[in-house]
Amino acid sequence: MKCIDKKTEREDTSVKKLKVAALLFLATATVLSGCGKKESTEDNTIQEEVQATEEAEVTEAAEEENVEGKVRSNLTNEWVDEEVAKNRPIAVMFNNIQVACPQTSISKAGVIYECNVEGNLTRLMGIIEDWKDLEKIGSVRSCRDYYVYWAMEWDSIYCHFGGPELYVKEVLSRDDVDNLDGTILDGTVYYRSSDRKAPHNAYASGAGILKGVEKYEYSMEHTDRYEQLKNHYQFTTKDKKVEFGDSAVAANKVTPGGYEVNKPWFEYNEEDGLYYRFQYGSKHIDDLDGEQLAVKNIIIQNTIGESRDAHDYKLFHVVDENKTGYYITEGKAIEITWNKYVDWDKTRYFDKDGNEIVLNEGKTWVCIVREDAKEKTVIE
Repeated sequence: MKCIDKKTEREDTSVKKLKVAALLFLATATVLSGCGKKESTEDNTIQEEVQATEEAEVTEAAEEENVEGKVRSNLTNEWVDEEVAKNRPIAVMFNNIQVACPQTSISKAGVIYECNVEGNLTRLMGIIEDWKDLEKIGSVRSCRDYYVYWAMEWDSIYCHFGGPELYVKEVLSRDDVDNLDGTILDGTVYYRSSDRKAPHNAYASGAGILKGVEKYEYSMEHTDRYEQLKNHYQFTTKDKKVEFGDSAVAANKVTPGGYEVNKPWFEYNEEDGLYYRFQYGSKHIDDLDGEQLAVKNIIIQNTIGESRDAHDYKLFHVVDENKTGYYITEGKAIEITWNKYVDWDKTRYFDKDGNEIVLNEGKTWVCIVREDAKEKTVIE
């Protein structure tokens, strides 16, 4: 896969410098060959080209590195306010059963994880960085331990409404897991709407989450672990798209395997370069604005999963190595592998040559697909 990353940008800069050096050399050589004669029109032209090239480089660097009051988002690489990037994101367990759809504020997530829970339903976890002013987030459902480990990859505050105690108590009790449990904080962090029946009517708000953070004295700014977690994904910028080699296949429609209940799929729109989400036979929208969900990148992450008990509570291996999957963007897909060696570290993805993949700037949807269902994934 041919990707434009920081290394390539450095190489591009080196090439530009070589061109500048070459032009200077020609200018000098021309002057010397004239044995002290007055500089020719050609000499002036060369020097003007050198100056224009240098000025263009300075302008390009300034535009890339200096957007006043803004920094690059760790989730999407888009420009965001410095204050937003400085504060920790939230990781919200969004209800995805049909009677609880559409969700509210899920479109604000920069990264969304989807994985099976019991009965082959899927639950969604949205990582949201600009959340303080949101008035309605949800509906919020219960925790699953494997989601907590993915939430930890973003140094996030984990928002959920209970969970099967046998499987979540240990991880939620960890000192490095800051979570807000609706079974304890209903009425403060969370509130109940009147338009749906319980348990599908529990919502969070930015103001409520701030109360929970204050109650438990959680840090609003990133913790010490963030130094290891930042730059979670490698990104290119909007004007430098990822380019794939001959191994890429067309990916105009993507149907992840193993999601038998909601049966989701994504359709590529060439006009804006986004993948639009469908499930339950229709467009997947956000109740906040009625708009269909769309992302720039899709990652299919094939993962060992199994049923734990008679209730079909699941276990997924979040720590593993050399497992397979796909990276999909701009109407193309390539095969990838993924590694994660420690439960609190970030998952990393690699192309067939062992290079860490570079994502296009924008939102990412991560589909966790069971190993026994990976052959059901369809990319066409």
